[in-house]
Amino acid sequence: MSTSLALFILAIIAIVFGSRLVRDYLKTRRAELARDDGARAYEPRIAELEERIRVLERIVTEKHYDLRKEISEL
Repeated sequence: MSTSLALFILAIIAIVFGSRLVRDYLKTRRAELARDDGARAYEPRIAELEERIRVLERIVTEKHYDLRKEISEL
């Protein structure tokens, strides 16, 4: 087998594997971006729930509290 033929075959193999690597990278990157966009949609709801948890923690940790009264005031 001549040297030029061997280099040609190696070049084809490199191109095939290189293109697969690029394709897989781009596919993974698109999936990550889509997941990030989906997570951003929940940010307002998460902030709302965190605030509610803070209020409940404040109510429960007060020294003298009337739980029924505090919850009804919410």
